[in-house]
Amino acid sequence: MSLTPRGQGPADPTTDVYSAAKRSAVMRRVKSRDTTPERIVRRALTRLGVGYRLHRKDLPGKPDLVMAGRKLVVFVHGCFWHGHDCPRGARVPKQNQAYWIGKVARNRTRDARTCQALEARGWQVVTIWECDLKDLAGLEAQLRALFGPQRQVIPSGTPSAAGGGAQFPARA
Repeated sequence: MSLTPRGQGPADPTTDVYSAAKRSAVMRRVKSRDTTPERIVRRALTRLGVGYRLHRKDLPGKPDLVMAGRKLVVFVHGCFWHGHDCPRGARVPKQNQAYWIGKVARNRTRDARTCQALEARGWQVVTIWECDLKDLAGLEAQLRALFGPQRQVIPSGTPSAAGGGAQFPARA
């Protein structure tokens, strides 16, 4: 690490402000599953009565949410990590720019390959971006449009709800 006068950036723009060990520790804390955006989407789907499975390893890209009966997968992407065309996704770190531009480009290429592989298997692919979560009412409206009208949960005291679970209307 090079020392520079206070208030100025590093002399070499490719030099990281952290040591290799510190950068490794910081990057290890970046989660790929059970992220806050993913948990927000899961809570919204649960409120709508939509069942899902998490991270099916037998599908390309291990989608964040899988609705097998609907042949639908949902990816919840961070805008920065997947290069979304929003202000946060368009931001390029000042340090080690060549690395980050390449990294995001590789992520986008991988995402496109994953979507093609899933669609070739007959799956519908939906991507929810981190910036979409700023408007939770809008997100829920989009999810409701995607999954149809809200399901009715039958109270456990009624005879048709054997076992106390939720009953869903049959699909047409």
